[in-house]
Amino acid sequence: MVNPSRSLGRGLSAILGPDLSEDTANTIRMININDLVAGRYQPRSLFDDENMDSLVASVKEKGILQPIIVRPLIGHSGPFEIVAGERRWRSAQKAGLDQVPVIVRPLSDVEALETALIENVQRQDLNPLEEAEGYQKLMVEFHHTQEELGKIIGKSRSHIANILRLLTLPEDIQSYVRQGKLTAGHARSLVGQPNARELAEKILNQNLTVRQTEKLVQETHNKVSPKKLSPQKTAEPEEIGDNQQLTEMISNLLGVKAEVSLKNKPYQLTLYFKDLEQLDQLLDRFTKNNEKL
Repeated sequence: MVNPSRSLGRGLSAILGPDLSEDTANTIRMININDLVAGRYQPRSLFDDENMDSLVASVKEKGILQPIIVRPLIGHSGPFEIVAGERRWRSAQKAGLDQVPVIVRPLSDVEALETALIENVQRQDLNPLEEAEGYQKLMVEFHHTQEELGKIIGKSRSHIANILRLLTLPEDIQSYVRQGKLTAGHARSLVGQPNARELAEKILNQNLTVRQTEKLVQETHNKVSPKKLSPQKTAEPEEIGDNQQLTEMISNLLGVKAEVSLKNKPYQLTLYFKDLEQLDQLLDRFTKNNEKL
């Protein structure tokens, strides 16, 4: 099995093993389509019907041209969990195929997630939120740093940080990004904005470009007059900056949406969880870190 730390910066072949590039044909197996199950670490959450229909038509005509990467669940005779290529598997099911070509690799959980992310990012198959959630899972479950992620995925640390910031946006805005109504550029402009929802609606209603969105955000800031606030409640620029910086740092560190308030003592830190499983993962991470102290 490949050591994840030794795979940093070397791409997909470093995780899957050198024989993937040396003699791929000899490693391909044809297995029953019913012996495959969807992967636990599939970064894709949306499967576009139109694109799927196109892929199904292609599979019916030409078959599956690129093998599906799988790992054994119980021994080497199956069943097998899909690591990369779930769309191909789903299309093969709809196309009525009995068998599909696969490459079997005994990957660990962290290697499975890394492989799935790399394959999807390289093929540009993920929307920005799916990409961010994949990075978040690697950070929370497997304790990767942003620098390690950048080396594994082949992206800069700033790209990783900017994508992760999208997870701090309100759920409805995240939904717009998932649906393709807002681009990652639009969404980045809204990060940390108190009136993000209002701005998002303007972007959609007026069909604004990213450059126009950035201008709108700046104009909104300029319209805010501190004279309208009482002296006791006026936030200092340093305080606003600290809030935003701390919020981003904690969100990226913990992999969950966070809000920090430094207005009044006692100061407040609020964490948001999508489900109890995410809470359990964070508590488990706290416990492991505490044991190291």
